[in-house]
Amino acid sequence: MAIIQALEYINDGYEWLVDIDLERFFDTVHHDKLMRIISHTIKDGDVISLIRKYLVSGVMVHGKYEDTPVGTSQGGNLSPLLSNIMLNELDKELEARGLRFVRYADDSLIFIRSEKAANRVLTSITKFIEKKLGLKVNVEKSRISRPGETKFLGFGFYYDFNKEKFQPRPHEKSIQKFQRKLRKLTKRNLGISLDDRIVKLKQVILGWVNYFKIANMKKALGAVDAKLRSRLRVIIWKQWKNNKKRIKSLIQLGIPEEESKGLTYCRRGYRFIGLSKVVQRALSNKRLKQRGIPFVLDYYLKVHTVI
Repeated sequence: MAIIQALEYINDGYEWLVDIDLERFFDTVHHDKLMRIISHTIKDGDVISLIRKYLVSGVMVHGKYEDTPVGTSQGGNLSPLLSNIMLNELDKELEARGLRFVRYADDSLIFIRSEKAANRVLTSITKFIEKKLGLKVNVEKSRISRPGETKFLGFGFYYDFNKEKFQPRPHEKSIQKFQRKLRKLTKRNLGISLDDRIVKLKQVILGWVNYFKIANMKKALGAVDAKLRSRLRVIIWKQWKNNKKRIKSLIQLGIPEEESKGLTYCRRGYRFIGLSKVVQRALSNKRLKQRGIPFVLDYYLKVHTVI
């Protein structure tokens, strides 16, 4: 919903984006300012006392107790609620100024029509956040950008000349992070069975694609699939263990004996094996699917939501 709303603003002509980065947000929340905001709504002294005790209860770091004079414990059940209570004051300020914005937790974008106005907003909102809310703005990371340069909640934006409007896609860094997870699960020396790998791959792939299902990423996922299948073919090849088993398995999968021996006795490395036409014929996409190996693009095409 945040991405869809952001696109609406951008396509309405608000193409200057003010990206304000809060430095170590959960570690810098000012307790007194937060409690003052809470007390405007909550009048029960016991509840307010309990929240205060939660804030100053301290944390364990490497087995040692540390005081928490500022901030809320990251990962605590109450912290997301308290952070939203604090940042709701920012929402109200932006609304009072008539600005268009989208916020999700501590990630926010403000949408402006001109660069000059965007600079004014960045300066004034930074002052409001630091003086009124007591939070620290990361000046180096806070910036004014155009849609094509922006990363928001893992998404990027690009202009679709056919539809004549901006569209969403996973940011390049998000795709790289996804590929790193897949590479980690397809290491040859991971020491788990193929069945266990498949289960873990499905969990990662389904979760990632479901998150980005409104994005346009057909071409990118085709490339991800090709690399993933190549690595899985190498894993299967390695599990055949010895030359006799490899030749026998290739023959059983329809590869002529001479070709099977030629590939098996070649001195090329695993990378060559994974890209080999012989292995691709033996372990075809169809056979990999039958084995239960998930294809990223197939699942994306199944759940993709057009916006």
